[in-house]
Amino acid sequence: MAKEKCPVCGSQKFYVKDPEDEYEIYEFELNEGMVVFAERYEDCPPLSGDGHIYCNRCIWHGKMNELK
Repeated sequence: MAKEKCPVCGSQKFYVKDPEDEYEIYEFELNEGMVVFAERYEDCPPLSGDGHIYCNRCIWHGKMNELK
């Protein structure tokens, strides 16, 4: 299975924002369809195909199911 990557820069590292604190982020990498968080987060928001994510390398942001 191909790795999902950012449609703009090709990065495989992303983050999601905490819905209650816009300055709190949770970094993760998509590895063959699996979400692998950079750290062990205790209160990470759930990720889904229509969840909003941000590229950790460029300005792209969108939904997880938009990744190729």
